Amino acid sequence: MTGYAVKHSIRAEDIRILRKKLKLTQKDFAKLVNVSQKTIERWESENRDITGPVTTLVHILNEYPQIEENLRVPEKEYPIRLWYMFKSEICTIIDVDERGRKVKIYNYTNNFIKKAFGRNEKPTFEEYEEFLESRCFPRQRDKIKLVLEDLNLPFYDPFMIIEKTEGRMAEDDFWIRIER
Repeated sequence: MTGYAVKHSIRAEDIRILRKKLKLTQKDFAKLVNVSQKTIERWESENRDITGPVTTLVHILNEYPQIEENLRVPEKEYPIRLWYMFKSEICTIIDVDERGRKVKIYNYTNNFIKKAFGRNEKPTFEEYEEFLESRCFPRQRDKIKLVLEDLNLPFYDPFMIIEKTEGRMAEDDFWIRIER
């Protein structure tokens, strides 16, 4: 292999142009590229070559600016937000209104196996409830009262169980963080 068609270095102006193209503040751009705001300030103020992985990232974002929008985490739409994770990777964000029985999802992966609802982009509230139950031990489990007692739960409720267990299962690396 001979190499890649990516610049080895970029300049302050390249960063500024991209940031303005994406309509991001220095703070927001820093979050996107996983560096401190001070680093962005330094990159934009110094007149020297900037090297490292950010050069490839700037190239990709210039060619495919929609990636920034695809990665953006929206404001919480409903009272409850679940973060469906694979190890440390955000796979799906699920906003839930239990009273209104509404669900809205945001997928951050193209891998259907990692998406909370697979190919289903608009799950119903019933499908959300089925998903929660799929991340818990079975209702018919032997000696379930002892398991619930260990979790300090009065009855079988998938949401309450996930609050305690993070929906972790012995056979996979998926888990759920709940935000109220």
